[in-house]
Amino acid sequence: MTDRVTVDMWFDPLCPWAWITSRWLLEVEKVRDVDIRFHVMSLSVLNEGRDLPEEYQELMNKGWGPVRVCVAVEQQHGQEAVAKLYTAMGTRIHLGKEQFGPELFKAALTDVGLDPALAGVADTTEYDEALRASHEAGMRPVGTDVGTPVIHAPGPDGRQVAFFGPVITPAPKGEAAGRLWDGVLLVAGTPGFYELKRSRELGPIFD
Repeated sequence: MTDRVTVDMWFDPLCPWAWITSRWLLEVEKVRDVDIRFHVMSLSVLNEGRDLPEEYQELMNKGWGPVRVCVAVEQQHGQEAVAKLYTAMGTRIHLGKEQFGPELFKAALTDVGLDPALAGVADTTEYDEALRASHEAGMRPVGTDVGTPVIHAPGPDGRQVAFFGPVITPAPKGEAAGRLWDGVLLVAGTPGFYELKRSRELGPIFD
């Protein structure tokens, strides 16, 4: 009997590419011996102090709210709760095209049976220390010149590997998801391997 291994992904709810990768990982969980855990990183933290285009800076300003809510849920209710909240929040943001704000946060919290009053932490710094710690834990092994998704997983030889990506669209299903996982893990576990990339021809597809 094969032992299952834990795979950790760091997400920011506002990133559509991380959302697609997360849905792929949940497919992988069905066809490979892995258990997925979701953790919070923050594009707003990552981009602090950087000279950004005005439109992107506005997005980063709005991005504090959802990650604060997610971290508060993780701190108060545990990892399983934050995974459910990410699904609820991501469904509303990426599929429902709802705007960031108190109503979205309250609705997503209600979707997963949590107190909608937790939405109030979006406008406070109460959980920022925990947010930064979670962000740092995810990003430290991969550096700061990447964003999300970030994945940490046991490599083919059992040693832990960490990497940004994969950036995919749409998310493969079933055994196709498993084959992609096998390939990604093989590449990521190769010592000295850093990058494999091509120009994107498609935007995010959420099917």
